[in-house]
Amino acid sequence: MTIETTTETTTATSTTVVDAAPDPGTKPRPLAKGGDPADRLFRGSARGAGAVVLVIMTLVGVFLGGRALQALRDAGPAFLTTSAWEPDSHNFGIAAVLTGTVLIGTVAISFAVPLAAGTALYITEYAPRRLKQTLISLVDLMAAVPSVVYGLWGLFLFQPNVVGLSRWLTTYFGWFPLFAVDGDNPTDPLNPTTFYTSSTFIAGMVVALMVTPIACSVMREAFAQAPPGEREGAFALGATQWGVIRSVVLPFGRGGIIGGTMLGLGRALGETIAVYLIISPVFEVQWHILQNGANSVSALIALRYGSASAFGMSALMAAGLALFLMTLVVNFIASSVVARSRSGAGADA
Repeated sequence: MTIETTTETTTATSTTVVDAAPDPGTKPRPLAKGGDPADRLFRGSARGAGAVVLVIMTLVGVFLGGRALQALRDAGPAFLTTSAWEPDSHNFGIAAVLTGTVLIGTVAISFAVPLAAGTALYITEYAPRRLKQTLISLVDLMAAVPSVVYGLWGLFLFQPNVVGLSRWLTTYFGWFPLFAVDGDNPTDPLNPTTFYTSSTFIAGMVVALMVTPIACSVMREAFAQAPPGEREGAFALGATQWGVIRSVVLPFGRGGIIGGTMLGLGRALGETIAVYLIISPVFEVQWHILQNGANSVSALIALRYGSASAFGMSALMAAGLALFLMTLVVNFIASSVVARSRSGAGADA
């Protein structure tokens, strides 16, 4: 009796499952074309905002190109190789200021990247949960400090205290051309400190503090998106906290590190007020980063804008166009690197 009942129940269940199967002739429900009105509005707003940004960037480039055309026609290819800046005498170029801009940006990135990466790793991996948001807010607030404040701080407080470091670098590493200082004997304590003030090194260190929040934000977001499954797998295999960072977090966040570095470099190349307050402008290619005297494209524009003639203004616009194109290329490279990396693709990549 029991066997028959079980057989009947199994047969009924099988029949129910078979009956529940979808009819092959049934057509799927058609999807609504265009989506929800709110989705369409959001999509249109996002596309419109992106188009506006592209239009503005294009207009800025066209404006600079149009205003710089007179100077570029007059200077020709020598505009990129001439160090002097005497536009009214038709002897001008951006070789010196462009070199100074790149050197200041390089010094800034050399200090900013380790600081930003270390801060991002501490916030994401080591900081107590109750302090994370506070630390994130403090780092982000650094980006809100005006450039002139950084410049004044660097000029009156930071510069007098970093001259000793510059002298030490010259004493022990002066054999390297970048750290050499012409006309100074670092072993003579009576030599004035003016050999080391207003230098590329000091300006770069101040700019480093300005670009650190930008680089740190990009790196922090990349580190925070490291796949939890890979983290837990590394811990399950006996890895330490540093082992997980080295084998999971850093490889996953490589794109974020590179992208944050490039974005910070783009910001450093265009810094104006802080650099203008610190450096002593020279119109020659200055490779000695510890030595007094430096220059940059943005500082040149700030220095000569008020007294420039009509032709001089065209030359300044040409210098601004070169800086605009350089920072645009740097930012495009950064965006491409982040988008192609696992960090930019998301945790499921």
